[in-house]
Amino acid sequence: MNLSKISSILFLGGFIAAVGDISYAIIFAVTQGSSAEHLLQFVATGLLGEAAFQGGWATAGFGLVLHFTITFFITFLFYMTSLRISFINRRPIIAGMALGIIVFIVMKFIVLPLSAFPYPINLKPLSTITNLLSHIFFFGIPIAVAVSKANEKYPLH
Repeated sequence: MNLSKISSILFLGGFIAAVGDISYAIIFAVTQGSSAEHLLQFVATGLLGEAAFQGGWATAGFGLVLHFTITFFITFLFYMTSLRISFINRRPIIAGMALGIIVFIVMKFIVLPLSAFPYPINLKPLSTITNLLSHIFFFGIPIAVAVSKANEKYPLH
C-alpha cells in the first residue's frame, strides 16, 4: 500500500494551505496596524482565551502550531470524504472552493463561539470578504488539489 506516498502528498497540500492562510492573516493584520505575534496569539485564544495575549512569542508559537494542526486535520477529513464522494476528485477546484467556504462558515459561526475565543464574532465587510477569499483560494483549493492528486496517483479502491 502507498500510505506513506499518500501522506506525503496530503502533508504538502495541508502545508501549502496552512502557510497560505496564515500568511494572508498576518499580512492583513499588519496592514491594519497589528503584528504577526498578536495575530498568532489571537489564534491561540481559541484554547487559551484572553491569557494568550500574555504569553509573548510562546503563545504566538502555540497559535501557529494550533493553526497547522487544524489544517492537517481538515486535510485528512477531506481526504477521507473524497474516498466516498468522487466529485471531489473529478472537480478539485470547485470542491476546494466549497471546502474553503464551509471551513470559513464553521470556524466563524460554530468553532469560535464554542471556544475560549474572548471576543464577539466580527463581520466587518473588508475582513469578512478577504478572509472568505483566503479560505477559498489559499486553504480549500490547495487541500482539494492535493487530495485529488493523492487519489489519482495512489487510488485505494
